[in-house]
Parts: sequence; structure tokens; C-alpha cells
Amino acid sequence: MGREFLEGVEESVTEAAASQPDNEFDIVILGAGSGGYACALRAAQLGQRVALVEKGNLGGTCLHVGCIPTKALLHAAEVADSARESEQFGVNATFEGIDMAGVNAYKDGVVSRLFKGLAGLIKSRGITVVEGEGRLTGTNTVEVDGATYTGRHVVLASGSYARNLPGLEVDGSRVLTSDHALRLERVPESAIVLGGGVIGCEFASVWRSFGTDVTIVEALPRLMAAEDEASSKVLERAFRKRKIGFHTGTPFESVEHTDTGVKVTLEGGKVLEAELLLVAVGRGPTTEGLGYAEVGVEMDRGFVKTDERCRTNVDGVYAVGDIVPGLQLAHRGFQQGVFVAEDIAGLDPAPIDETGIPRVTYSDPEVASVGLDEARAREVHGEVETLTYDLGGNGKSQILKTQGFVKLVRVKDGPVVGVHMVGARVGELIGEAQLIYNWEGHPEDVAPLVHAHPTQNEALGEAHLALAGKPLHAHS
Repeated sequence: MGREFLEGVEESVTEAAASQPDNEFDIVILGAGSGGYACALRAAQLGQRVALVEKGNLGGTCLHVGCIPTKALLHAAEVADSARESEQFGVNATFEGIDMAGVNAYKDGVVSRLFKGLAGLIKSRGITVVEGEGRLTGTNTVEVDGATYTGRHVVLASGSYARNLPGLEVDGSRVLTSDHALRLERVPESAIVLGGGVIGCEFASVWRSFGTDVTIVEALPRLMAAEDEASSKVLERAFRKRKIGFHTGTPFESVEHTDTGVKVTLEGGKVLEAELLLVAVGRGPTTEGLGYAEVGVEMDRGFVKTDERCRTNVDGVYAVGDIVPGLQLAHRGFQQGVFVAEDIAGLDPAPIDETGIPRVTYSDPEVASVGLDEARAREVHGEVETLTYDLGGNGKSQILKTQGFVKLVRVKDGPVVGVHMVGARVGELIGEAQLIYNWEGHPEDVAPLVHAHPTQNEALGEAHLALAGKPLHAHS
């Protein structure tokens, strides 16, 4: 797209915007989480007049009760482990314990700095922020506290909430969601985590590093069931070594309060007791009572149905982020927001390949992947080849004392369609992996690329060397 065309679009839209009344906009966005604010920023950059409606804080779940604060806790957990295990590196240090007030101050400081930066950025772009609870009242109108805002386009970006199970009462003290867990002012002596997905495994990892006795309960046959089966097995082995207990293939039945905490009964009659229960069974779409269905937007179990261009069935109404079926990831919502802004501006962006979105779980060890797992690749492509490179052969992984692997899945004599990794810091390797998948790279394309030594990135390079038929080190 030529610069002159873009500048022309911005100038013409800006001129039109200048003549609009105060409550009329090119785009009204309902929700200021990752998808909403990204859409607002890109749209404003393209000369659109934007209203951003938010009842809470700019940044939404990810910034305030999701990605950022949980990753801050996980880093504090890593520091705790480093102190506790310093002796194996020849460093004499002692682990005295966790000061949760200090941990929370560090976590909240990170969130505060990012929030101030985002608020400043939104303001500098001339975006109108409307504080209050918005509701879709027409195909192009949103009502906020009695005032109506009209947009040529409306973008639904109302985000998600921590799900619960029927009949399970969350009280915020003994039975918690992740929102409550982020505000805990103590380290629990013991905890049961209901759910072995991303949120459950991350909190189990944090609490174990802080000294908690943790047990995960998962109804599906394995932890991280959305990942490749081999990744689940390696994570489970690592968790056993860390003394994180887990029961897979075991549905939850009931919970009752005791004098010291909770008693959890599992299907089959097994009983577990702990100080608290964390309910980590996923996140649901925040759409109820917001007027979507009443206006005619097609819904599915609370989610907003869209086409590949994030358009709903109602003309001019788009939806992005966690309310759209698919991966509930901040970077997915962010990219969808940018896509919608560009689509509205007439730039004709290419639809997002959902399979090409990277996925990372920041437990210890980390789990990262992009593309198809082996089972799905066989369903889609028929004959596939796989290769697993053990991090035991990687110098930097030995230095870090981490174990894990890089697993590649390729179409027979074709491109790599899946990259799966487990190990410390493998989330930092996903950038190259997603390029390989999204650019339909063959192992022979990646093998000649020079990977710096000693880095864990070398493991990705050596795995592709081996899959291209020229292994330098042992692999399985």
C-alpha cells in the first residue's frame, strides 16, 4: 500500500471527522482491553475519529488481572528458586522466605507503569475515552450512562471473565478465581488448583516456588491438553520432579469448607484437603446484558460469531478478542484490533491465520508452540514427519540446568507445520518458530541459517538441521 494513498486516506478522514458532532464517531469501541485499545490506536493513526468505552481501567484483563501481573509473579517465583538453588551454581545464598507485600508491590508497580504509559498514548492520539458501562442499543449506537454515542462502525471488545463451575460457590477467601489469587496477601501453605490448563499450571508453578504444597485436578486426560501430547508428558515429568501433585482424567465433584480450609471431593470418591481452592477452568465471554443479541448479533453460547474478517452478521459491527471463539490470548485480540482498524480504513489487510498465533505457558518449565500438534497435523495433512531435539544437547540449556525439547512437525517432504517446545525460557524462542510456520519454511530453508552460540535458539537451528537430514548432535 503506497504512502501517498495512506496519507490521502488519513487527510480525507481527518477532514470529515473535524465536522462531526461530539457524540458521533467513525468508530465506537466497546471495551479497552488488548483488542479494543489496539484497534483505537491504529484507527486514530489512520485518521479515524474514535470513541473508546471502558467501565474499568484501560488495558483490560491482560494488563490488570491477567498476563502482566501473573508473569510478574512468575518472575518473582524464578528469583525465589534461584536463591533456593544457588548452591548448585557455586553461589552461597540463603532463601529466607516470601514477603508477599513486597512481591505485590513489585507486581503492582509493573502494572502501574504500563497503565500510565498506555493512558498517555491513548490521550496523545486524540482518542475520546468514555468512562462507564456501555451497551449496544442499535446497529451503530452505544449507550453509556444514559448518553448515546454513534459510530459508522462499532467494534465489540468486551473481553472475558474467570469461569466457574455450576454449583461451585466462589467466596474470594477459600475458593478463589485467578483475580482473587493475584491479590493474596499471604503464601498459602497448601492449595488445590482446579484446572490443568495455562492459568492452573502457571499458578501451581508460582505457588510451588513460593513454598506451597500444590495439587492440580484436571478432568481431561493430561495437563495442558491443548498442547502436543509430548509437551504434556514432559511438563508432567517436570512437575513431578518439582513435587507438584496432579490428578488427570479426574473430574471435580464438590467442595466444602473445613476449620482449616477446604475439602474437595473428586469423581470416584477421592478426597483432597487444602487451605484454599483455586478455580482455573478457563475464561468466559463478557457479553451478557450488553445488548448484542437484542440488536441481532449472532451469538453462540455467549460468544460473538464472526467471519474471518472479524465481521459479525450485523453490517458495520465487528468483534475482537476473547468474545470471539478461538484462542483467548492478548496478542490475538491485539492483532485483531489492528486488523479491524485497517479493514475499516480500506487497507484490505490479510486475514489472520489462527494456527499461526504463538502460544506460551510461563510455568517452570515453560511450554511454547505454534502451528499444529502432531495429531492434528496427521488429520489435516496425512503423512507427516516429526523430530524431537533434546535440550540436553544444547549448551545454554545445560548452563541454565533446564530440561526439555524442541519438537518439529512437518508435512512429508514439505513445510514445517508445527513447532513445540518445553524448557526454561523457550517462550523467547517462539518468535523464530512463528516465522518458520507462517512463512511455510522447509527444514532445508532453516538449516543454513546461523544461530548464535551458546544460545537456546541453537536448539531450534539444530532441530531443523536434523530434520533436513544433516544432524550434528544426537536427537530422538
